Amino acid sequence: MRISFPALPAAHATFLALLAASATTPASAAPLAAQEQAATSTAGSAPAATLVRRTLSLAGARQAVEAAKDEAARNGWRIAVAVVDAAGELVALEKTDGAIGISPAVAQGKARTAALLQAPSKEFEDFVNGGKPSFLSTPGVTPLEGGVPIVVDGQVVGAVGVSGAHGANDSRVACAAAAAVGR
Repeated sequence: MRISFPALPAAHATFLALLAASATTPASAAPLAAQEQAATSTAGSAPAATLVRRTLSLAGARQAVEAAKDEAARNGWRIAVAVVDAAGELVALEKTDGAIGISPAVAQGKARTAALLQAPSKEFEDFVNGGKPSFLSTPGVTPLEGGVPIVVDGQVVGAVGVSGAHGANDSRVACAAAAAVGR
């Protein structure tokens, strides 16, 4: 028995064309404006029902981890580094030898916070320390310095969280890691 499928609507055809193009062209090479244009409705000027959004790849996460480990080693810091995608989901996590046991969980929380806020986790810490403890009830965030968004072409594609070097040093390492990807 043969199963036949109905003809694809124009939106599906556009999706398949984008998918085919991405198989031969890295996502970073496709301009964001072209991706957004492809996501618009074919029915004229009506807005699209979906959006195309770039996110961090495993290769990008590995670049960030290596840059973080290099920066920490130069300063003699034992750290954990977590890299998450734009939705705050874990892509890569490493704990250097000698980093304390809580560091991986804290690094992941800082990275998730930076991705979801699309801002450094220090901003969230500053809200709490600035007399707004109600922000502590926000689910799934870690209000500690050391989480930094990874920005590519003006869009947050992920975030890095670092724990173990303490406060501003965690941010310094996270910034080095984010810069390695966001170039």
